[in-house]
Amino acid sequence: MSTSPSHSLRQGSVPLLVSMPHIGTHIPAELHAQYVPRALALEDTDWHLERLYDFAPWLGASVLCAQVSRYVIDANRPPDDAPMYPGASNTELCPTRFFTGDPLYREGCVPDASERARRRRLYWEPYHHALQAELARLTAVHGFALLWDAHSIRSHIPWLFEGVLPDLNIGTASGLSAHPSITQAVLAVCAAAPQTSHVVNGRFKGGFITRHYGAPAKHVHAVQLEMCQGLYMHEAAPFAYAPDRAQHIQAQLQAMLAAALQACKDLYAPR
Repeated sequence: MSTSPSHSLRQGSVPLLVSMPHIGTHIPAELHAQYVPRALALEDTDWHLERLYDFAPWLGASVLCAQVSRYVIDANRPPDDAPMYPGASNTELCPTRFFTGDPLYREGCVPDASERARRRRLYWEPYHHALQAELARLTAVHGFALLWDAHSIRSHIPWLFEGVLPDLNIGTASGLSAHPSITQAVLAVCAAAPQTSHVVNGRFKGGFITRHYGAPAKHVHAVQLEMCQGLYMHEAAPFAYAPDRAQHIQAQLQAMLAAALQACKDLYAPR
């Protein structure tokens, strides 16, 4: 495994890369005083995903994990900070609000352009260099690659979306980031598990990573999964992992990844 201040990367043996850009929990000490005290509890983290996806190395997948908190910089936002969902509430490249809409920073401490550029250079760019290089390696070895961008979120956040989210929110940039057969393979697994609800390209269609790296014409397919945290943990502080819940959804997740990978392999199998 290779590690850096921005990320860790475990290289695998199959053409599958699992990216976890929002699991980081580190805020550099020199930045602490700029945030409101509540921010240091990191409530909007994609908690415990590395534990939930602990089967990924067993599948032979590469796993890329962010180290720094999304409150420092969001690796799933474009470097120019363009909104991902025009017309809806959005968090920025260097977020300034909690998912509740409340300010993250003390008055007068919101990062300026030079600070945002510094964070982009130190944390965002290395994460994406690693992601791009690993996809290139997998494509060179196997002829194709599947990118699975793993996320989780509280099921009810009025500032971001109305009502309660479906359990599993599958995003393929409205069908542009992955071949339809891959989406159908994932949906077949979901259909066999009616205890969990699901939707494709609903409120979450895929962030920058899915949209930027998913390029079926170049043999790279990308799927984002935004899942409700209540499936595997407690959504209120201290955000504890719930092993009894997790074991049920883990089996489904493993089946979804395996089905997506097999569908991807089938696309490029010799005829």
